[in-house]
This record gives sequence, structure tokens and C-alpha cells, in this order.
Amino acid sequence: MLVCEAVHALSQRATSATVNAIAQEVGIDQSGASRLIKSATAAGYLVMAASATDGRRREASLTSAGRSMLDQAHRWQEDIFLRLTEDWSDQKRHDFQQAMTDLIERSYAMDE
Repeated sequence: MLVCEAVHALSQRATSATVNAIAQEVGIDQSGASRLIKSATAAGYLVMAASATDGRRREASLTSAGRSMLDQAHRWQEDIFLRLTEDWSDQKRHDFQQAMTDLIERSYAMDE
């Protein structure tokens, strides 16, 4: 799940999901990321292929099974969020989600 979420997040930012990029996204070393990628690939959630721009690099992408797993996980997360905030107003819920999104985007900008 962790490595699939990393691949998804990188693709959302139009960043190649190389082993090193995934390692940085997850906050682990390259060899640890490589093992996670291998496991997720063996489970059918990821596929590794040569980069379209640089054939020497390999990039991960989600398979349909990987996308389905993430969709289910995101639906579960949304359900839990709604349950945790059931006594919040729609505006408070929206403001919180926007603040978290702003923080995440700022953290990506710090990495550049």
C-alpha cells in the first residue's frame, strides 16, 4: 500500500516514479524502496518499465489492481474522516481539508 500510494502521489505531481523518487517519497533508502517495489510488483499492484524519456531508467506505474486497491483505501479513509468529523460543519471540514492540502503542497515545494 505504501509504495502504491507513493507512485500515485508522484504521478499526481508529474514526477517519474523511479526507485529513488519512491524512496524519497516514502522516506527510506533506495534498497528498502526497491524491496517494496518488488513485493508490490509480485502482488500485481505495480509494473516496472523503461522510461519513455530515458531507456536506462525504470519507472513504476500502478496496474488496474493497484488503482483499485488505492481507490478502496481512499474511500475507506474518506469514510473514517467523515465519521471522525460528523459533528463538524461542512465549512469546518472543508477548511481542515484545505489546510492539510496546503501543508502537503508546501512540503513538496520545500523538496525542490
